[in-house]
Amino acid sequence: MKKINVATVLLSLSLFVPAAYADVTLKSADEIQGAWKLDHTKKSMASNEILKREDTWDFKGGKVTITHIPREGTFYDQSPVNYEVEDGKLKISILGRSDKFDVFSLVEKDDKTMTLKGKFGDVYFFNKK
Repeated sequence: MKKINVATVLLSLSLFVPAAYADVTLKSADEIQGAWKLDHTKKSMASNEILKREDTWDFKGGKVTITHIPREGTFYDQSPVNYEVEDGKLKISILGRSDKFDVFSLVEKDDKTMTLKGKFGDVYFFNKK
């Protein structure tokens, strides 16, 4: 009888735990080279709210340039900043603060799409340009 109760409790808990998404380890910066259009972002993998985006992230030569960033009805381009792959994660320098980084984990990637997860759980969905 106790085995059935334990099994019931475990099954009940599994219904309320969101699906786990394992991060993929980046081996080198070459894996993300090129221009990637940011299609949309979400607050988490489980979130239903999608925020449409229009910017393009261009990774080349150890620098990333983010262009066509929407702001207050217009668009702007960010100056190139350094990026590197360290411990399987993508580290992008924060503009004007070379000692600070945004850190991203690779969730999944193929020839045409890439999904990154930020350090606070935001998820970025890219399409190859």
